[in-house]
Amino acid sequence: MHPQYPGQPAGNGGRLSTQMRIIVAAAAAVVLIIGAGVVYSATSGDEKTGTGTEASSAGASGGEKKGGESGGLGGGDEKAPANTKSAVGFQLPQPKVTDTTSVAGSWLTDKAYVKTGVYEIVGYDPVKGTKLWSVPLPGQVCSASRHMSKDFKTAVVFEAGKPTKAKKYQPCNQVGALDLATGKLLWSKSVTAATGGDEPVRFDEVTVSGTTVAAGGTSGGAAFDLTTGAELWKPTAEADGCYDMGYGGGEALATVRKCGSYDDPQLTIQALNPTTGAPVSSYKMPPGVEYASIVSTKPLVVAADVGDTAGDGSGISDFFSIDAATGKLLVRISADADKYAARCGSTKVETCRHLVVGNNRLYVPTEEHEGGGEYGDTNEIVAFDLTTGKLVGGKADAGDRYTLTPLRMDGADVIAYKQPPYDKGGQIVSIDGGTFKETLLMENPADEAVRDAESSFSGDYSEVIYSKGQLFMSETMISEPRESSLGDKEYLVVSFRTS
Repeated sequence: MHPQYPGQPAGNGGRLSTQMRIIVAAAAAVVLIIGAGVVYSATSGDEKTGTGTEASSAGASGGEKKGGESGGLGGGDEKAPANTKSAVGFQLPQPKVTDTTSVAGSWLTDKAYVKTGVYEIVGYDPVKGTKLWSVPLPGQVCSASRHMSKDFKTAVVFEAGKPTKAKKYQPCNQVGALDLATGKLLWSKSVTAATGGDEPVRFDEVTVSGTTVAAGGTSGGAAFDLTTGAELWKPTAEADGCYDMGYGGGEALATVRKCGSYDDPQLTIQALNPTTGAPVSSYKMPPGVEYASIVSTKPLVVAADVGDTAGDGSGISDFFSIDAATGKLLVRISADADKYAARCGSTKVETCRHLVVGNNRLYVPTEEHEGGGEYGDTNEIVAFDLTTGKLVGGKADAGDRYTLTPLRMDGADVIAYKQPPYDKGGQIVSIDGGTFKETLLMENPADEAVRDAESSFSGDYSEVIYSKGQLFMSETMISEPRESSLGDKEYLVVSFRTS
């Protein structure tokens, strides 16, 4: 729909003028010295994780707790039910479309499961699947925040209008905030860049941190107040030609900032004051890095494919653990792409999946390999220490013919999905973040029709949310049915529940 990189942008995405940024940054430094990190602690605990397949910032589903089993790590909120066998909750068929259509975005509140549809965002009863409300949109959703506030507000980027014969692809230039508790669009707006005339800026992605909505792309970044829509910053013109490629949200706010030319880029990771956009700290990525992804903002963890050495399309050759207060590199972790199976979208900043951060550790799955049984592959989840960069020892085994994928943190535990073999249903497990001991939370039916529905959701192109005995699997992209599959049932959402 959009070129991955259309060249040097017209605007630079500067959040403040250079002089003003220096003044504010200096003031922020004084605040940090006096308040011992008050800028970051101000948003701690205010975020909820909306989409389960995405990497969650550490503690997004609950902070580190004391007590519990070995390692001094406490458990999370998810407990095994008396009966772990699940049943299908509800199934929503795919809407009929005539072209490839984004349906990215899914969230779970205390009262609704919310999913992006075609020209709308819909709240469903999480048990029955009946429609509770719908927010109509003038165009299709292009990107959705994986985070939401403690009172269930989130943000999306959507197209300015529906496709026409004259203009098949509409620009993704509208930013909007949603109240998922009431089913209302709080506000929507576009912004212009300082050097872009009246043409609204196009955005590739959007995130939420505290009360800030931040949207980024190849024309720079802009931010708004989550509740009111008040503009906090927008792309501006500066001599250095720098711009914000995108933002990582959650418990804190950080950006990947690009300077230099298309052929010789310099990327800088900045921790930001989410209200002003002033940089709290900066870390320059090494040469040979064209794109970087923010895995977590608190602690600050970044992934990159340095010198295009990963070779597998994962976007990851190394992880960088950064002190957000000072911009100092704590450790660089080499992640052999032949060994580890996490993935990041190369051109977007907050699209990493199959990895989570918590307990000052980075939990990643290994690539599939031969298991101990006669047939079928398996894998494990292992963890790197974010201070030393070393594997902590221990692992969670998927078991023969299953594949483990971390979904999110639950306190100090890791919630993970086990993709099943052809004759079994999938499982949800809780993994002790210290001992790697697994607890089965859910096992889905092995009936053929149910298996077919569950296996239709690809790990790289679906959103998975698990909470309190409920599992929701949904598509992020749908297309016109192929002639060969016209008789097959295709689902937008499939849910499972334990009794």
